[in-house]
Amino acid sequence: MKTLHELFEDGLKDIYNAEKQLIKALPKMAKMAKNPRLKQGFVNHLKETEAHAKRIEMACQSIGIKPSGMVCKGMKGLVDEANEHMSDLKPSASADAELIALAQKAEHYEIGTYGTLCTWAELMGHTEALGFLKNNLSDEERTDQLLSQIAQSEVNNMAANESKQMKMGGKGSATKRRTATKRTTATRATPSRATGRRKTTTRATTRTSATRLSGGSHSKSDGTKGKTTTTRSKSGSRARASAR
Repeated sequence: MKTLHELFEDGLKDIYNAEKQLIKALPKMAKMAKNPRLKQGFVNHLKETEAHAKRIEMACQSIGIKPSGMVCKGMKGLVDEANEHMSDLKPSASADAELIALAQKAEHYEIGTYGTLCTWAELMGHTEALGFLKNNLSDEERTDQLLSQIAQSEVNNMAANESKQMKMGGKGSATKRRTATKRTTATRATPSRATGRRKTTTRATTRTSATRLSGGSHSKSDGTKGKTTTTRSKSGSRARASAR
């Protein structure tokens, strides 16, 4: 079973490695950030993180140990998650909101770790180490507050408006597609209407022709009747002449 002092030593080595990992991760986050305050915040915190690692080295020296020898799996997981998320992001207000969320996860991890180490250092009387650790804790808390301020005053509202504009743009595109589809359907339907007109015209022509043909038959019939009447008239005249 490990003593509290041994746990304290492990804690110092763990947070030292965590700071080293962040020194590599912060430049990527600064490059991705679009908001000027956020970008500068990452640049400033990179310098603070480098100072944190040096303070931990001095804290370890004060109790006679070296800070190397451990890998902080907790911070490794957070950095891996951040890299995975950033691979899908492009500079935007929404990306800035995500960067703040990822950065604050790391800050909260460090705040929790430094808070514990400060308590243990005070209990065991490691006054010199306690001073270094308290300075680091103060920097982490201030950075966390700055990230919250940037998110609440600028980034979150911009990201929300950006999302609304993207949704409106999507609806506009959908409306244009529906309109184009209706026009295409109407264009395809036009030939059918033309065909219908042609059919109607054909029927009208047929009816006209039929009417003309019918009229011709009556004329012929009337002509025949006329001829028959004339013949009868001639026969009557001849009969009357014979009687005389």
